[in-house]
Amino acid sequence: MGAVRHRFTVEEYRRMGEARIFSEDDRVELIDGEVLEMAPIGDRHIESVMRLTRLISRWALDTRETGLFVSVQNPLALGEHGEPQPDLTLVRRRGDRSGIPIPEELLLVVEVAYISLAYDRETKLPLYAEAGIPEAWLVDLTTDAIEVYSEPGPGGYRRLVRIRRDERIVSATLPDLAFDAAEALPPEG
Repeated sequence: MGAVRHRFTVEEYRRMGEARIFSEDDRVELIDGEVLEMAPIGDRHIESVMRLTRLISRWALDTRETGLFVSVQNPLALGEHGEPQPDLTLVRRRGDRSGIPIPEELLLVVEVAYISLAYDRETKLPLYAEAGIPEAWLVDLTTDAIEVYSEPGPGGYRRLVRIRRDERIVSATLPDLAFDAAEALPPEG
């Protein structure tokens, strides 16, 4: 008999965390039942996440809509076998719900990528689309571009707009969320 892989559930994954199998400093996430180590975060990645957090938080506050939260590098619940940790999410809470955000609460998910570009594009974005998250951005630090994905479905996002540093990023689904792409990217050089 050959080796059998065990596909972890979110519940098992969380119990491993509670049992301190992973420390708070371990950068891991549960993707399709597998515990995967995330790529290290570099300076350009940190800078881009901070800039995006400021820009999207400012927009969320200006909308005056209650229940909007910007969540940075926290998990989201994607079914029984998935708990990824995107770099940033925009969450709309309804009522008194708390805990890990679920797809129905997510307005936008953002991944910032350099080393993890292929993984984020080919593995994580399709999961977000299958979950019905209306919009996802992939910040490609290898080319200083931002990819805006929308129109989710079981086969992935059907619409992609690629924005270069010298262009303006405009959300496909959120009214008035727009800014110069250069504001979200680390300085050139």
